[in-house]
Amino acid sequence: MLKSVLTGLALVFVQLLSAQVLNQHISGVVQDSAGVPLQDVIVTVYQLPDTLAVESGLSDAQGNYAFDVDGQYAYFLSYNALGFVQAVSARIEQGSAAAEYTLAPVRLYVSDATVLNAVRITSNKAFVEQALDRVIVHPDALITNAGTTALDVLEKSPGIQVDINGNISLKGKSGVTVYIDDKPTYLAASDLAGFLRSMPSESIEQIEIMTNPPAKYDAAGTGGIILIRLKKTKKVGVNGGVNVSYTQGRYPKGNLSGNLNYRINRFNFYGNVGYNVFHTFQDLDINRGYYNTDGSLSSTFFQNTFIKMENESLTGKAGVDFYVNDRTTLGIGLSGFNTDFVSDSRNTAEVSDSLDALQSVVITESPSDRKFMNGNVNLFYDVKLDSTGKQLTIQADYLGYNSDMDQQLITQSYLPGNIFVGESNLVSTLPTVLTIMSAKADFVMPLKTGARFDAGVKSSIVDADNVADFQDEEDGVLTPNYTFSNHFIYSENINAAYVNYSQGKGKLTYQFGLRFENTNIEGNQLGNAVAADSAFTRNLNNLFPTAYFQYAVDSAGKHVLGLNYGRRIDRPNYKDMNPFTYPLDLFTLYEGNPFLQPTFSHNVELSHTYNNFITTTLLFSLVEDMINETIEQREGVFYSRPGNISDQMSYGVSLNGMYPINNWWTVQLYTEVMYNAFTAQLYGQELNNTGTYWYVAPVNQFKVGDSWAFELSGSYQTSIYSGQFIFIPSWTSRLGISKKIMKNQGTLKLSYNDMFYTNQMGGDIQGLGNSTASWFSYLDTQTLNLSFSYRFNKGQGLQARTTTAPDEKFRVQ
Repeated sequence: MLKSVLTGLALVFVQLLSAQVLNQHISGVVQDSAGVPLQDVIVTVYQLPDTLAVESGLSDAQGNYAFDVDGQYAYFLSYNALGFVQAVSARIEQGSAAAEYTLAPVRLYVSDATVLNAVRITSNKAFVEQALDRVIVHPDALITNAGTTALDVLEKSPGIQVDINGNISLKGKSGVTVYIDDKPTYLAASDLAGFLRSMPSESIEQIEIMTNPPAKYDAAGTGGIILIRLKKTKKVGVNGGVNVSYTQGRYPKGNLSGNLNYRINRFNFYGNVGYNVFHTFQDLDINRGYYNTDGSLSSTFFQNTFIKMENESLTGKAGVDFYVNDRTTLGIGLSGFNTDFVSDSRNTAEVSDSLDALQSVVITESPSDRKFMNGNVNLFYDVKLDSTGKQLTIQADYLGYNSDMDQQLITQSYLPGNIFVGESNLVSTLPTVLTIMSAKADFVMPLKTGARFDAGVKSSIVDADNVADFQDEEDGVLTPNYTFSNHFIYSENINAAYVNYSQGKGKLTYQFGLRFENTNIEGNQLGNAVAADSAFTRNLNNLFPTAYFQYAVDSAGKHVLGLNYGRRIDRPNYKDMNPFTYPLDLFTLYEGNPFLQPTFSHNVELSHTYNNFITTTLLFSLVEDMINETIEQREGVFYSRPGNISDQMSYGVSLNGMYPINNWWTVQLYTEVMYNAFTAQLYGQELNNTGTYWYVAPVNQFKVGDSWAFELSGSYQTSIYSGQFIFIPSWTSRLGISKKIMKNQGTLKLSYNDMFYTNQMGGDIQGLGNSTASWFSYLDTQTLNLSFSYRFNKGQGLQARTTTAPDEKFRVQ
């Protein structure tokens, strides 16, 4: 019996291996109206009948392009270049010339709106693109992104702010969820910042910024979703690249990364690896004032903290896709990182009376060593159910995070005249284990009317085990400190289902989605000799609708209107809900908050796009029970903890555009003006923190000849109002130069960042009752970077790139 079963399985396996994938090779050339080849035209392949973008790339110096696609579908191609009218190809029927299909030469004509002294305009890849439901950022388009990290790239992206602790906000709103290759990271803010600092910018293909994500994505993130897509190609043959860079600021930095892809027959192997060394510093000044009930000054506090940080990390990803036949694909992906983060902090605190006479000095040294590692396994199954485009995708993931930190808090106290009072040492070990298991299924069904129906389900389980072991050290003897020690166990299960419907009729395109999520949370803090056990549970059932509309006002598509709405949720993470106290020094402590409730938001955007050049968007957002860092002052000590501080109302306008000044100078501009309003009763104090901020980020790109390029860019923001905090204005400027070498396969880049050393952070804290507080921080932002990248391609076709469909008027029926 067993022999028969094995024989049958063997026969099935042989049949699968012998199945032939019906590949179709599509090629052609794109020219201007005079028949001159055009380079860097964006050519996109759309699969019919659902107009799904499946391949995209840039034409070469001779105007040539080529793609390998699945021969069982019909296709059409679109051609886009800055300053030219978009063109589309004729329909390529299913199985047309099954092996080879060469299109007739396509000619692009200069747009009337961009005829500049009869100069022919060619296009570089845009740094920012506007799509129906997201903004797409291409990091490689900026010279000054070379040799940096993923967190640096985010900070330069439109509408994204990164604060001194690595917390990410979008258009003035916190609660942003970060995805890597369509998967949420599940990391707390500090861990996420460390992870993004370990990721080389060269490993990123593109970043998608979604303030109102579609129903397919988790509803978590009241501020929206930032999706980072890593480089992966489906070119036939061997393709890849290497990158090496060195950066000099106050301290050195550098990274080495590479990616390799090999596609042969039914297999596609891919992988990338990166090694990053990141040495930096923070020089932080804190000023506090304490007042009597009559408003007179009681005492002052000044603290300077200098932190030197050394981060070495290794990241990697590898996988294989197996094309079983022309309908079915199986795959497995492995990824992970290993980071060693060492920091040495020394702060000096001075307490003075109302007459500025010194009363005491406290010196604290805090060396720490943290090891942080991750492993991820992804399995996927993709099947095309029939020739109409029905498709089912099933994925399963297992992620494991392990963190182990050893730290000391060595405190020495002095009276005026350098009179020694005493010394203490608080020794801590902080291990954390985080595991995530998730599985999801997505179904796509094109309809005969040209509409599309999507549906899916997902379930995820998150388990966290967090130990904080504190001990007091005196004369070499360690004694347990039960005030700060704790053991916190957290479990979260989210079950979700969604439906989505999209349709295009004439000039109107619309999309509706609805997502249901069931959330179950359990938290348990184990007791010790002085603290009793405590526990909490949360059970939630919520609906999250989304809606998108796009309307082409005129037949030429010069004016396109868009409207979208979405409801989102921001659940507190496990670290924020851990009810323990963690000392930063004698004057500042951090506490968790097990009473946190989820935050909900309503987001509306109305946009207008003119001639594919400029998009203007009106934004409105209402956030209920916003989770934000709060500061409470008690008896001279500041307590930092997360809290549901208030509702937040935000509204404003943003503008995103790209304009060719002439054939060698292109300007890209993003700017926004936002009004944020926070009102709340906080620790017995009335908080009313409202204001308007302006952000602008121009990018000037200059192309000289075929191999030289220059970039001059920067950004400026006025004061930002968020919760209890007002952040000071800041600005930065960047200069970059690139040169193509080695027959255009290699590129040298030199960049100078924050040329005038102005990109520093600071601010004031509101709602502190009878005290005030402000801070200012110097960071290692002024850097000189030299990088080299080399790309090789031993296969056919152009690099695949996620895009969005063209305007509905270009749909091929």
